[in-house]
Amino acid sequence: MKVSTRGFLTTLAAAIWIGAAAAPQTVDAHCDTLDGPVVKAARAALEKGDVTAVLKWLKNKEDEEQVRTAFRKTLAVRRQSPEAKELADMYFFETVVRLHRAGEGAPYTGLKPAGTKLDPAVAAADKALEDGSADHVVHLVTGAVEAGIRQRFTQAAEKKKHADQSVEAGREFVAAYVEFIHYVERLHVDAATSAGHHEHAEPSAEKPLHEH
Repeated sequence: MKVSTRGFLTTLAAAIWIGAAAAPQTVDAHCDTLDGPVVKAARAALEKGDVTAVLKWLKNKEDEEQVRTAFRKTLAVRRQSPEAKELADMYFFETVVRLHRAGEGAPYTGLKPAGTKLDPAVAAADKALEDGSADHVVHLVTGAVEAGIRQRFTQAAEKKKHADQSVEAGREFVAAYVEFIHYVERLHVDAATSAGHHEHAEPSAEKPLHEH
């Protein structure tokens, strides 16, 4: 397969720079980080010379051919020089992560650096799979949930004591009440509903979220 290295590398460098410049440095799911599971699978595929292992990260089967094509191009170009290898690999990583996120219904904002700060629960979930035990992640999440419920309950209960003293006090109670009820309901809906890891569970049509 003949590939124009100079033209390909120029295009890659421009695309990667634009993606990096556009990417907000925020805490997010780590599938779009350079040390995340998707890029790890892509690196392994390139080193092994076999794209099969990375295809599991594509939700849509129709995206497979695009990844296979990018894989062939990357293998052809990365042999040319260290610079070519670096840019070609990034091109492949960008392609796989972009299609993975699209399959999950999430926007692609560019690859984030290795070591990007993760939500503690995400890191704990990954560690749980490595260790073969969910105990730590269960403890972490349930602890945060309990603290959140108790805090909002305490605020609402305290405001309720004074709710009838004045209109303003009543409004403060209503605000605390709504926050407490919605928080608990969101937690329950998320816990009881299966959803992709890039989006919040949506309530069913039969059981809408409580409205105030």
